[in-house]
Amino acid sequence: MLWGMACVMPLTPIEAAMTDDLAIEARNIGVTFKVDGGQIQAVKDVSFTLRKGQTIALVGESGSGKSVTARAIMKLLTKRARVSDKTEILYAGRDMAHLSDREMRKLRGNRLTMIFQEPMSSLNPVYTIGAQLAEVLRIHQTISRADAMKRAVELLAEVQIPDPEARVQQYPHQLSGGQRQRVMIAMALANNPDVLIADEPTTALDVTVQAEILNLIKTLKTRNGMAVILITHDLTVVRQFADHVYVMQHGLVREEGPTEQVFTNPQHPYTRRLLGSEPKGHANELTGSPETVLEGRNVRVTYSLRKGGAFRGTYHDLQAVDGLSLNLKRGETLGLVGESGSGKTTFGQALMRLNKLTGGEVDFLGHRLDGLDRAGMKPYRQRMQIVFQDPFSSLNPRMSVRQIIEEGLIVNGIGRDRTDRVDRVRQALRDAGLPDTILSRFPHEFSGGQRQRLAIARAVALEPEFILLDEPTSALDLSVQAQIIDLLRKLQRDKGLSYLFISHDLKVVRALCHRVVVMQNGKIVEQGPVAEVLENPSTDYTRRLVRAAFEIAT
Repeated sequence: MLWGMACVMPLTPIEAAMTDDLAIEARNIGVTFKVDGGQIQAVKDVSFTLRKGQTIALVGESGSGKSVTARAIMKLLTKRARVSDKTEILYAGRDMAHLSDREMRKLRGNRLTMIFQEPMSSLNPVYTIGAQLAEVLRIHQTISRADAMKRAVELLAEVQIPDPEARVQQYPHQLSGGQRQRVMIAMALANNPDVLIADEPTTALDVTVQAEILNLIKTLKTRNGMAVILITHDLTVVRQFADHVYVMQHGLVREEGPTEQVFTNPQHPYTRRLLGSEPKGHANELTGSPETVLEGRNVRVTYSLRKGGAFRGTYHDLQAVDGLSLNLKRGETLGLVGESGSGKTTFGQALMRLNKLTGGEVDFLGHRLDGLDRAGMKPYRQRMQIVFQDPFSSLNPRMSVRQIIEEGLIVNGIGRDRTDRVDRVRQALRDAGLPDTILSRFPHEFSGGQRQRLAIARAVALEPEFILLDEPTSALDLSVQAQIIDLLRKLQRDKGLSYLFISHDLKVVRALCHRVVVMQNGKIVEQGPVAEVLENPSTDYTRRLVRAAFEIAT
């Protein structure tokens, strides 16, 4: 015993200061999942240091182990997960990897908090915003219900939600995506935590809302001296907000260092590939005078909305699309951009007759569509296709790849016989950059990027002339985004396709589109060639969008 005591060396002043400065020190994090037929090692040997007031970023593609690492820190892994015996996660002199569930519950939501990617899934839909904020306060503090609700109002004001007194009485579905994410931030910061883990906190948000959320986290971090772990695949966000970067691939840290050093002088080939995956290039060149494929003239879509109680409700009209016009040439890609609620998707779907027009005219290759009923539209459905934002939601999980792609062929009477249809399915898969040997597999067996290729294969199998692309890359990693952009360009060159591309990612729009239309509150505020609009915007609204997309921290 005395010998052991004699061997303990006192810390030097520098070492003591560095120890006092530590928020979390993680050593040798390893996580293995039990799966049918064996095990998958999702995180292999990850170590990092997080200091007070510092922001570190974990970056990498889907499946690299970023989120599993974060959940290991918070002990939020599923029962199928097993954490390595070598794992140490040191916080305030304690190893959290070996704390009991009861001990961790005292830390979670109190000293350590986490913001998840999808706030609608994280907030309970049957409780008001105020009730959920008050619950977080009352679990960890001795505070009355009335005082907790008062503090909830103050928290909403801190995260800059307008009219916080009214918002505490509302439910999650009554708030926008950006407001729900702000509620999650308020919940995470309710007890003044030491560490905040933000797991893809802005992926599904508009560029302007994204900038607001990130700047809000930065301000609150500075004010409260909080340490932040930022998990994201958006390298622009990393460069603007992180002090130190850990690049992950296949459960390992491939490279780490100060942010600017990693960005300006990457050492590992994977880091260089990741940094080179930012959307780049330009739209395919248009030659000659191509014909007009799709034209909309003074298109209007009006919704009648009800508000008030069950017996005294009143109705009012919402003008979602307010007299808009556009034309799309053969082989052209036209970008449609704007914030959530601007009417982009409603306008695109109105042009395809997927929702009801209340005014205006739509022409497709010289044929009027606006007066046609469902049966009258059927001959045009084959020639007009759509690819949605979330392929997992738009692909039937009970159907195999062959059934998903062949269904459209059967419905539209394409193909001489069964053998011919299967050949067409195989060709569509090859066109979409997938092997033609996956006919019997199901959507859940593919990655996000592969599922998006399946959705594209389903669309091109019908040999359309026009495809509406509704946010097809927003949820994908940068490298996968680049692959999908290259694929769309190739298909357009080979097949003469015309695209209407709806997106809030102006970097992708710049790389893929010939012209761009900027929408706000159901109206077109600016339009023109992509380079002209993005490099020299003429309206304040477009300038704000461009600034948020390319200069996030300013």
